[in-house]
Amino acid sequence: MIATTRVSAKSDPRMVAGYIANHIDIKDPVEIIVIGAAALNQAIKGITIAGLYLGESVYCEPMFTKISLDEREVTAIKLIVSLATKVA
Repeated sequence: MIATTRVSAKSDPRMVAGYIANHIDIKDPVEIIVIGAAALNQAIKGITIAGLYLGESVYCEPMFTKISLDEREVTAIKLIVSLATKVA
């Protein structure tokens, strides 16, 4: 099951990193939803810190998605974060 969270411009990157580190699994990635550049910045910092917490490389796949916000549809960025597989 994929763990999902939203990150805002006011999110603490260390808290985002802790969420990722606690929920990421070999089989199951973590999904992060952001709206706006400042929120994306906090999410990327959190992803980077999570890699340090885990002592492993993480892979992040960004994509656009539509979400409902205040009864209207807006474009957001969805980041799928997973553990990077080691290449031999």
